[in-house]
Amino acid sequence: MLERAAASKTLAWTLGIVLIVGCLILLPRLLSLSQQEILVFLVINILLVTSYRLLTLTGEWSLAHMVIMGVGAYSSALVSKKLGLPVSLSVLIGASSAALLAALLSFPLFRMKGFYFLIGSFAAGEVIRLIWKWSELTWLFGGPKGIKLIPPFPDIDALSVSFYNPVNYYFLCLIVVAVSLVVLYRVEHSRIGLTFHAIHWQDKLAESVGVSIFRYRMLAFVVSAFFAGLAGALYAHYVGTVNPNRFGVEEMVYVLIWAIVGGTATFYGPILGVVVLTILNEVVLRGLGMDAMRPMFYGAILILFILFLPNGLEGLGPKIREWIVAWRQRRDVAAQLAK
Repeated sequence: MLERAAASKTLAWTLGIVLIVGCLILLPRLLSLSQQEILVFLVINILLVTSYRLLTLTGEWSLAHMVIMGVGAYSSALVSKKLGLPVSLSVLIGASSAALLAALLSFPLFRMKGFYFLIGSFAAGEVIRLIWKWSELTWLFGGPKGIKLIPPFPDIDALSVSFYNPVNYYFLCLIVVAVSLVVLYRVEHSRIGLTFHAIHWQDKLAESVGVSIFRYRMLAFVVSAFFAGLAGALYAHYVGTVNPNRFGVEEMVYVLIWAIVGGTATFYGPILGVVVLTILNEVVLRGLGMDAMRPMFYGAILILFILFLPNGLEGLGPKIREWIVAWRQRRDVAAQLAK
C-alpha cells in the first residue's frame, strides 16, 4: 500500500514537472513582443526573490538586496565594457562581486538583529547607491545616468541564435535560473539549510550546541547575494543600461511584497508571489491603463494579505483543504441528523 502511494506521488510529481516544462517552452510563442520582454524580466525576478528568501531563512530581512543586485549589474557591465572581457565571464564576476560585498557588509550588519539589521542594511545600500551617483566617479559609474551601451551576450552564429531576440534571451535566462533554483533548493534542504532554520527559530539554543550564528548568517547572506548579483548581470546585459534609480528602495519594496504575498515558509512561495503580482500588474493594471496606481494596489494587496492570509498564497491550499474538510463534516452531521 505504501509503495503504491509512493509510486502515485512520484508519477504525479513527474507529470507536474513535464507539464510545467512544456508550458515554459510553449509560453513565449503565444505572447506578443512586449509580453515576451516582460517574461524575461519575470524569470530574472524569480531568481531575485528566491535568492532573497534564502536570507530570510535565518530570520533576517534586508533592504539592501536590490542594491546587491545592482552591484552584480554594475560589476558585470564595467568589466565587459571597460576591460573587454567575455560577457559570460563578466556575469560570473558580477555575481562574485555581489557575494564579496555581502561578505564585507556582514561584519558591521550582523552585529545587529531584527529591526536594527533592516535599517542598517537600508543605510548600507543607500551609501552604495550614492557612490554610483557621486559626480566625482561619473567617469566610472556614469553618475545618475548610469552606464549605457553595455555589451550584450554574443550571438551563436552556428545555430543562428541572436540574444537580441527576447525569446532566445528568455530561454538563456530560463536555463540559468533553473540551475540556480536547483542549487538554492539543495542548499535549503541540506544540513546547512536546516541550520539556517534552527538559527531563525532558536538562535540561542543553536549557539549553545556550538553553531556559529555569525558564520551561518554570513553564509546565507553571501549565497543569496551571489544569485542576486547573477540576476543583476542578466538584467544589465539584456537591457544594455543600468542606473542607480533602478536599484532604489521603491524597487526593494516590491521584492518584499512579492515575498510576503507569496509566503516564505516554502521554496515556491515567493515564486508564486512574483508570478501572480506580475500578471496582475502587466495584464490587469496595464490593460486598464492604471500603471501609475501600481503602488496603491500593491499596498492594498499587502494589507489584505497581512489581515486575511498572513501565510501568503502558499497558505491558500491548506486553508481551502480545511474549508472542504469542515464542509464535509457539516454535511455528514446534517445527513446523520436527518436520519
